[in-house]
Amino acid sequence: MTKQNILITGCSSGIGLCAAEILHQRGYNVVATVRQAPDAARLQQLGITTTILELADSKSIQQAFHFTLAHFNGQIDALFNNAAYGQPGAIEDLSRDVLREQFETNVFGTQELSNLIIAQMRKQGHGRIIYNSSVLGIISMAYRGAYNASKYALEGLADTLRQELYGSNITISLIEPGPILSQFRTNAFAKYQQHITKENSIHKDTYVAMEQRLTKQGPAAPFTLPAEAVVKKLIHALENKRPKIRYYVTFPTYLFATLKRLLPHRCLDWVLIKISKSEN
Repeated sequence: MTKQNILITGCSSGIGLCAAEILHQRGYNVVATVRQAPDAARLQQLGITTTILELADSKSIQQAFHFTLAHFNGQIDALFNNAAYGQPGAIEDLSRDVLREQFETNVFGTQELSNLIIAQMRKQGHGRIIYNSSVLGIISMAYRGAYNASKYALEGLADTLRQELYGSNITISLIEPGPILSQFRTNAFAKYQQHITKENSIHKDTYVAMEQRLTKQGPAAPFTLPAEAVVKKLIHALENKRPKIRYYVTFPTYLFATLKRLLPHRCLDWVLIKISKSEN
């Protein structure tokens, strides 16, 4: 296989770090992005090129894009949109600014970067863009409203792009993981502490239980898989002649995608409410 040039966002830990390491070992030319310079150390020790990217900052997006373009001598074969975070909390406790912050990173910044790369891919006549979505881009669960909404939005953008790019030789794929071993809960807990004041909320009792789940060591949900399970699907999306539109990862994603097709809306709500109550 000819070496592909790939930009991967959100490589400080978890899925992004795993993807950068495995693809580098597989012979890809990788540029991995991180938000803070210290997070680049492990990647650089492995010989992986890194650059700083803050998706909430358009200037940072431009800088990362131009760095990547120069590093790859003008050809970007693939983009893995992995960077994202989850803002926990009941929707009625989320201010407009908190919701905007969630969308700036997960949606607006992700798509701003994608648009820059799409323009380059049109010039070179090919490319593959893979969005790391979530089972929460398929179904919604309580106390994850900001993240749910951001992933629903990302799925809508990806589905629309797939139609608009038809015939361009630029493919769009979505990966939809369920629970994966990563720093996601740790980062989510930090956002919870930053933006949620439980003492003033009608959901105070739920938040107490949520804190225990977010700070629990090891897997907090059944059927949790390592990040390698996501990278396996990513490799298929990058290397298969006909990449899939959607890649499910973990049993919960397969289950909920099936239930959404089969169950009446109220029945699905009942199932999801029961699960939410059991975990909180």
